[in-house]
Amino acid sequence: MMGPYRVIIAEDHTILREGLRALLSADPRFEVVAEAEDGRAAIESCRDHLPDLLLMDLSMPRMNGLEAIKELKKLYPATKIIVLTVHKTEEYILATLQAGANGYVLKDATHSELMMAMEYVIAGKRYLSPGVSEKVIEGYLEGKRTLKSKTAWDTLTSREREILKLIAEGYRNKEIADDLCISSKTVEKHRANLMKKLDLHNIAELTSYAVEKGLVIK
Repeated sequence: MMGPYRVIIAEDHTILREGLRALLSADPRFEVVAEAEDGRAAIESCRDHLPDLLLMDLSMPRMNGLEAIKELKKLYPATKIIVLTVHKTEEYILATLQAGANGYVLKDATHSELMMAMEYVIAGKRYLSPGVSEKVIEGYLEGKRTLKSKTAWDTLTSREREILKLIAEGYRNKEIADDLCISSKTVEKHRANLMKKLDLHNIAELTSYAVEKGLVIK
C-alpha cells in the first residue's frame, strides 16, 4: 500500500471528526483533505477534492449517509466509501451495500480495525465488521432479501425520504424548498404523498416514523 491517499471525513459530531482526523494525520499513508457535517456537504467536498476514500456516517442532518452514497456513486464511482455507524440491523447493512458502499465499520471498532478496513477498501476489496458480516450472511441464507414483502418504507423515493428527514428535523416547507431548490408547492405535494403512503396524519407522526427508521436521532 502506497499513498498518501486523499480522505474526506463526513460526520456531524465535531469531536468524532476531530478524533478521526487526528488518527489519520498520524499515518503517512493518508491525507485528510476535507471534512463534512452532512450528506450534501460530503457531495460538495467530493466534487471539490475528488478523494480516494470517504469515511461516511449514516445519521446526519439535511441529507443522510445512505442517500448521499447513492448520489456519490453516480457522480464519483472511483471514490471508495466506508460507512462508520452505530447501526447494526440487517436493514441498514444491506441497504448501504446495495447503495454502493465498499465497507461497513461499526463505531465501536478499534483503531487497528479501521486501518485494516481502509487498507482493504483502497486495495479494491470489501470490508465488513465481524458482527456485520454475520448478519449479512444470515440474511442471505434465510432468503430475507428476496422473500421479504415490500413495506411502505420501500415505496418511498429518495426525494421523499430526504423531505421526510428534513420535516422531522423541524424545517418548514419554505426552508425545505429553498434547501432543495424546489417550490413550496412541490414540498407540500411530497408531504401529502408521504402521509398517504405511510398512513400518517400529522407532523408528529411523520417525525416519530423518521426516528424509528433512523433518519434522525432524537
